[in-house]
Amino acid sequence: MIDYIKNKYTVIIEKDEDEWYVSDVVELPGCHTQGKTMEEVVAMIKEAINLHIKVMIKLGESIPIERIPTKNSSIILPIMLPTRA
Repeated sequence: MIDYIKNKYTVIIEKDEDEWYVSDVVELPGCHTQGKTMEEVVAMIKEAINLHIKVMIKLGESIPIERIPTKNSSIILPIMLPTRA
């Protein structure tokens, strides 16, 4: 059985020069995505975070925990992560 924990990650969302929303996860380097609307980018980054963490687990890497939220973060998304028993 899989146990779950709630982690919060700071996600920085900015609009680029083409008016797309671009998001980056502070504690997960390389975890980023984009969307045409805010709703789209939020859905996409949730999926990107989950996939990023699944790969980290598969590779046996430790999952970073957000220690200090960034003060100027645009949005913080709670997600459910599988933990190792």
